[in-house]
Amino acid sequence: MDNKGFISIEYLFTIFVILIISVSLLFFIQSTIESSFNIEDSVSHRLILDDVSNSISQVNSNGEGYSKIIYLPSDKGYYEITAENGKITIDYDGKKGEILLPLSNFDSKYKLHSGKSYTVTKNGEGKIVIT
Repeated sequence: MDNKGFISIEYLFTIFVILIISVSLLFFIQSTIESSFNIEDSVSHRLILDDVSNSISQVNSNGEGYSKIIYLPSDKGYYEITAENGKITIDYDGKKGEILLPLSNFDSKYKLHSGKSYTVTKNGEGKIVIT
């Protein structure tokens, strides 16, 4: 303990170790928060896809001439839903989600965009038409 400056070097080393630990904790916390935001975003888009799927299934099961209006919200950002025979797919932020609709019989391939309203109808031929 006769050496002057020994205690101050020890304190500097301790502060350096504390800084390294706190920076690594901050990185871990930031990645955890970011992953929770990604999960929330995925769930909200999945719920939109489920809602569209349920509406199409309702129209399909209620018979010819039945129609239903669906609105795609725009508060979740831009996304595009593709409806074709057997499945509907949502594309958003470079991600993709898909739901199978095995009994669906679409008139053609449809692209639905966020922020717009669409009418889903089952025509006289038993095909689903989206306008």
